[in-house]
Amino acid sequence: MKPNILFVLADDLGWGDLSSHGSPIRTPHIDRLMAAGLELNQHYVQPMCTPTRASLLTGRYPSRFGSHATVPSNLPVIPDAHPTLPSILGANGYKSGLFGKWHLGATEGSEPNKFGFDYSYGSLSGGVDPYNHKYRSGDYSHTWHRNGRRISENGHATDLITEECISWIERQHGPWFAYLSFTAVHAPIKAPVEWIDSYRNQIYDEDVQKDESFKRYAGYTSHMDSAIGSVIQAIDIKRELDNTLVVFTSDNGAIGHCPLHAADVYPGWQQDSPRLGSNLPYRGFKAQLYEGGIRTPTLIYWKNKIAPNNNSVPMHISDWLPTICDVLEISLPDETKSQLDGTNVWNDLVGNSHVDRTIYWNFKGGNGLAIRFGKWKLITSKNDLDEGKQTELYNIDQDPYEKNNLAKTYPERTLQLLNMIKKEYSCDYLSVRKDLDRFTDPLSEQITNKLYQTKSSSFQIDVL
Repeated sequence: MKPNILFVLADDLGWGDLSSHGSPIRTPHIDRLMAAGLELNQHYVQPMCTPTRASLLTGRYPSRFGSHATVPSNLPVIPDAHPTLPSILGANGYKSGLFGKWHLGATEGSEPNKFGFDYSYGSLSGGVDPYNHKYRSGDYSHTWHRNGRRISENGHATDLITEECISWIERQHGPWFAYLSFTAVHAPIKAPVEWIDSYRNQIYDEDVQKDESFKRYAGYTSHMDSAIGSVIQAIDIKRELDNTLVVFTSDNGAIGHCPLHAADVYPGWQQDSPRLGSNLPYRGFKAQLYEGGIRTPTLIYWKNKIAPNNNSVPMHISDWLPTICDVLEISLPDETKSQLDGTNVWNDLVGNSHVDRTIYWNFKGGNGLAIRFGKWKLITSKNDLDEGKQTELYNIDQDPYEKNNLAKTYPERTLQLLNMIKKEYSCDYLSVRKDLDRFTDPLSEQITNKLYQTKSSSFQIDVL
């Protein structure tokens, strides 16, 4: 019997936001899955939402689709008819449903159903208000939909997404792939009052404003955790949990603080949310190429199939497409395999083998560049590729918190990784959508420019 796949993607959840990772935030359902499953300690994503989602569904680095794919985008990202995980699964007898955030195109013709999903529900754009389901303001504000048709709903986004996912799973009579893509815990931070109240009797920060904002963030996170528990329970009641592979991760690291742009796009947010998530003990935040921005809490749970364990093999979000296909014994066409950047890492995950591989990041149109090869990680910028004066080199095995820049200590290793970045960079922009040659998403570009500042090769979030 073909196994079902439940892929759960949190939005902006940091490494340090789980109680199993030392957080005061209560996440019992995620913790339980992690304790009973395989925790991936070096799972990498892209630094922001759209690029991660593009990599997950295509098995490719997002920069292969042009610079617009390396930033949050409401314009279409994936080229038409490009193979995706749901389209491949559909050709092999699976039904696929997306529940929650899409963020790979909010224009007509770029809906999830055009890229392999049989059913879709939630937000076509990015982070929405949990109660009115609006995305900021402007052309892409009315984003809540069912199968591409804009609709209006009442209720909290987390509850609506969860209920729709459960209802769809209950209706399935064959193998299914459910992509549960939460809008939580992305701003604006609004949790049901009962979840915020569950943290009232504790003090988490001496600053009253920061303490209050953290309680809201904690309630928002715990609410999502409870929703995950409800989906798992529904699968169990249907007697399909034994035959369901569950993956949980986040699309990037936590933002940590409120950025300066918040007043423009989420009025009042910067005053209300001076303290958000945590990526501790790792350095950096969302929109940065340090570990805190790209290393996310991740687990695989498959009842009676995977033994509880920890795994420290470096894995990238693009690896899921070829890895899931291997688990399902799906043979990919040679043309598709030749395009993949992702690698089948199933044997690595279950502990049978390990080969050093390359992981590459091109963020924000080539300004921010990074590469991981074996234990070495290099961060640089497009402007510094030739000279390498501001380049940062870290030994992640010995220095996972990126405290000691070794670029000057190991000049030959630095040059080697710079050349590897140049090689990868030369492969970017080969599959750019022809219809985007003349168009940009000004709002997304504006926001990303403010959020992500390049100072030589030192990447900083612009915060209060």
